[in-house]
Amino acid sequence: MSVREDIRAVKLRDPAARSAFEIWLLYSGLHAVWGYRFAHWLWTRGARFLGRLVSQLTRFLTGIEIHPGAVIGRRFFIDHGMGVVIGETAIVGDDVLLYHGVTLGNAKPVHGKRHPTLGSRITVGAGAKIVGPITIGDDTVIGANAVVTSDAAPGSVLVGIPAKDVRKRADLADYWVI
Repeated sequence: MSVREDIRAVKLRDPAARSAFEIWLLYSGLHAVWGYRFAHWLWTRGARFLGRLVSQLTRFLTGIEIHPGAVIGRRFFIDHGMGVVIGETAIVGDDVLLYHGVTLGNAKPVHGKRHPTLGSRITVGAGAKIVGPITIGDDTVIGANAVVTSDAAPGSVLVGIPAKDVRKRADLADYWVI
């Protein structure tokens, strides 16, 4: 995982990005990911208090909360990230894009795995909530403000409250505004 790879990932996904310097300096979603990586490094080496401290400082600076215990893949991008929350046992694959207000949270205060697992190449629209120890398959799109509470197969298009897979519906074109 490199800074250059992160910046390239942003350039690929954000048409408003004008230069690598602008991305490096101004993109809070990217700063949150870099803060998370340092906090996660501390967390996995037993410095859990320091990991949480770095996590909370990053949250204060960016408005994005990523627990240092979460596991996040490569080329992860949070666009307009204010209000994003990623819980301790969440797992996020490679090439995932989250928009603002997304929560990867838990449904019940239990020990063990309680947050979702997202595969690779997933896009999650603004305000979506994905809760519980569920698995979202690769290449899935989750619409804005969807509430996902059950597993989703790879290639799903999830919309609504509760979220349903609409990829098989004849009126699928009605749902492409995400």
